[in-house]
Amino acid sequence: MKKTFIFVVLVVVLTILSACGNSEQDVPSDAKVVQNFEYTNQEGQAYGLENLKDKVWIVDFVFTNCETVCPPMTANMAKIQEMAKNKGLSVEFISFSVDPELDKPEVLKQFGEQFQVDFTNWNFLTGYTQKEIETFAAENFGAHVQKPKSTDQVIHGTSFYMVDQDGYVVRKYSGLENTPYEQIINDIESFQ
Repeated sequence: MKKTFIFVVLVVVLTILSACGNSEQDVPSDAKVVQNFEYTNQEGQAYGLENLKDKVWIVDFVFTNCETVCPPMTANMAKIQEMAKNKGLSVEFISFSVDPELDKPEVLKQFGEQFQVDFTNWNFLTGYTQKEIETFAAENFGAHVQKPKSTDQVIHGTSFYMVDQDGYVVRKYSGLENTPYEQIINDIESFQ
């Protein structure tokens, strides 16, 4: 009886340890597949999931009128973009505006230019309603977005998300404080 119990405990422990040791490319069991979308980028052009097919991409949610977290988040993303470029990594960057009423394409472009963004692989997206982005963020990334009527500031998360070539959200990182730049670059590299 005691030996059976120990065997069962060992099997459970080994199962847990092997789950923790999955390779970087394994998709978590709770990973979501990003739903099809097509919005408008900073150039006023249609841009969507079809443009990202078979590519690794990093996502965040920001808005140009943000008085707190969005400028440092965008600076952090720009640093990751530069690091990836220096390593010759193939990756796309997507920033969804959480204030689409104000963030028209030309406004998004000016915002990106403030951070010396390379628009060849970074698209700032708009062209949807406030309700649509709130639902899209929640359903695809588990991200909270809300624009209260009492302020011009939008409540939103500060995470960066990695999406693999099959459209699965496979990683989540801090996009504001202690952003794990090297880990993100290593993760991008592991999907190349």
